[in-house]
Amino acid sequence: MDPEEAADSQLMYRIDRPVYDEAFLRTQLLHRKENSTTLRQRLANQCRCSTEKAKAAILTFLPILTWLPSYPVKQYLLSDVVSGLSTGVVQLPQGLAYAMLAAVPPVYGLYSSFYPVLLYTFFGTSRHISIGTFAVISLMIGGVAVREAPDSMFILPANGSNMSDVVDVAARDARRVQVAVVLTTLVGIIQFVFGLLRFGFVAIYLTEPLVRGFTTAAAVHVVVSQLKYLLGVKTPRFSGPLSVIFSVSAVLSDITSTNVTTLILGLVCLVFLYVIKDLNERFKKKLPIPIPGEIIVVIVSTGVSYGLLLSEDYKVGVVGKIPTGLLPPSLPDFSILPNLVTDSFAIAIVGFSMGVSLAKIFALKHGYSVDGNQELIALGLCNFISSFFQTFAITCSMSRSLVQESTGGKTQIAGLLSSLVVLLVVVAIGFVFQPLPQTALAAIIMVNLLGMFKQFRDIPALWRTSKIELVIWLVAFVASVLLGLDYGLLVAVAFAIVTVIYRTQSPKSAILGHVPGTGLYCDVDEYEEAAEYEGIKIFHSNSSIYFANSDLYVNTLKEKTGVNPEDLQAVRKARKKLKEKANGNHSTPLKICAKYKEQGVTHEVLSHNNVAEEQRNGQLEDRHSESDLEEAVFIEPLCTVHSIILDWTSASFIDSVGAKAIKQVMKEYAAVDVRVVIAGCNRTLLSELDALQFFSGIVTAEMVFPTVHDAVLHCQHSNSHSQASPTSGTT
Repeated sequence: MDPEEAADSQLMYRIDRPVYDEAFLRTQLLHRKENSTTLRQRLANQCRCSTEKAKAAILTFLPILTWLPSYPVKQYLLSDVVSGLSTGVVQLPQGLAYAMLAAVPPVYGLYSSFYPVLLYTFFGTSRHISIGTFAVISLMIGGVAVREAPDSMFILPANGSNMSDVVDVAARDARRVQVAVVLTTLVGIIQFVFGLLRFGFVAIYLTEPLVRGFTTAAAVHVVVSQLKYLLGVKTPRFSGPLSVIFSVSAVLSDITSTNVTTLILGLVCLVFLYVIKDLNERFKKKLPIPIPGEIIVVIVSTGVSYGLLLSEDYKVGVVGKIPTGLLPPSLPDFSILPNLVTDSFAIAIVGFSMGVSLAKIFALKHGYSVDGNQELIALGLCNFISSFFQTFAITCSMSRSLVQESTGGKTQIAGLLSSLVVLLVVVAIGFVFQPLPQTALAAIIMVNLLGMFKQFRDIPALWRTSKIELVIWLVAFVASVLLGLDYGLLVAVAFAIVTVIYRTQSPKSAILGHVPGTGLYCDVDEYEEAAEYEGIKIFHSNSSIYFANSDLYVNTLKEKTGVNPEDLQAVRKARKKLKEKANGNHSTPLKICAKYKEQGVTHEVLSHNNVAEEQRNGQLEDRHSESDLEEAVFIEPLCTVHSIILDWTSASFIDSVGAKAIKQVMKEYAAVDVRVVIAGCNRTLLSELDALQFFSGIVTAEMVFPTVHDAVLHCQHSNSHSQASPTSGTT
């Protein structure tokens, strides 16, 4: 296609209309719709019950009713069965392992892998995520449990003077279970209430760099907490700030008592699991289902431990007693509730953000939608109801969700079947896993964290794309490692909010110029085609105007335009004073010198002697030496700018402080005969300006224009009329 044909085929945009200002739009062009309904009627409509509303509410609260009646058995059932069994095989060892992170006996990990998964089938909107235990949440719970029930609270009196202190493990574990259960109840309540209040948006404050830095730090905490199980040393568990340093120091100080058998078994499990994970990743398209490395490790290590009597003969730490059957429901001990409020908010928000982010990824991939508020309700009900059956807080697991999705899972029927696999173990064969070595569980936990450690690759990528997001990542990581996950999350969120404030306080500002032959206005410093109109400055700032940046906006406006009303006002006063002296007293001759710079104008009032000195130095730019009695020299014009246009196309809101600052600067410029108008103001912002009574005094609706070009044409027309008028003055 030649250039002429291309030009002919190009869409053309032509419009011929008068210049609009806001006053004309309000009176002639735009008329608001009359709202005939009263507040009482609107409330009545919201509260009115109908069959359709009741049905919609039920379907929203129980999403299973939207897909189960039309479940295609022939197409989906086999895939869901295979996926459910595969996920259950992974869920079983992870439940046992993550209970260690939560500082509770392993069987409680199995309970947490059954009840919540069963409930999510009915209340959840995602078809692919696997609900249950998760390393980060388990570690946060464990930190709270250790803080509220430390070993020092359960020291048994020693029988002899040479005997070391003995910890009452049964009493300690029972107390920690109580703490975890109450914490889970509170987490469930918070998530449920947030869901009812439609607070699903809270997850947006956990930006992706923050979450990835936080989860990487959590992976460091998890690995450090598992070192003692991998080495077979007995050290206390620490929580709170600097717990990572204390834990590493305790392990290194006791490293001479490493159990070699435990270490060898743990390393073998680590290597085996890593190889299996790598094979699953390499051949995931060829393998019908992933190789279940975790369950193989659990079965083989349990058999080896039982056959070789590793616990009795080699002092290898094992899981220990796993009671058969489910516990009856019981009320949590709410007496410890006040100490857990802050932690419960952190766990509730982290758990929801993990779940909803992963749910949205799978929903986007498979072409359906998830409701963030219903996900909050679902997680809240899973945690709240399950806590009465002695579970700890849950969310979705990335590794299990990937297994559930990659093995062909279509709906949460797969999740239901995976929970039944866990139920079978709890009810029938839980005792089989009593000889399971703890070092094998530690290996399972560490290998499952490989994906999180790969997030260190974010650092060079963020360095190239966004330095601010890189700093958020690093702050979240460092703060969470050093201060603990609870305080670290708080610091990270606060810092992320500070970066938002920083960005609004440091917006990019520019002077715009017109691109000839178009209606486009671009930065004159960035584009060579953009040219300024004579006497008109178009100021653009890509930020809203509010209390935090209003002063900066005004200062930047004066700096960028090169027109400072205070300087011009000073020159005016100097002129007036000179004129008065010239009329009344000729004994002290004065001269005015105006020095033009690249941006702005500086003005000096000089005495006669100073003028002579300036002439000798060759610095006076305009010299007049006709007479010593000449009172003043006025170099005109002192300011070539007659109009300033504020481009507000990027502004989304303004507060009272910002409105006052803009109104004040418009008054200052008006006092020195520089017209200031506003362009590109959206209707919502105009409503805010009306509410703030912005249009009063010298500021009127005629000074606001819908586009920058409208404002430019108005300023050019007004200036031409002003110059033609005999009463027009100069600045």
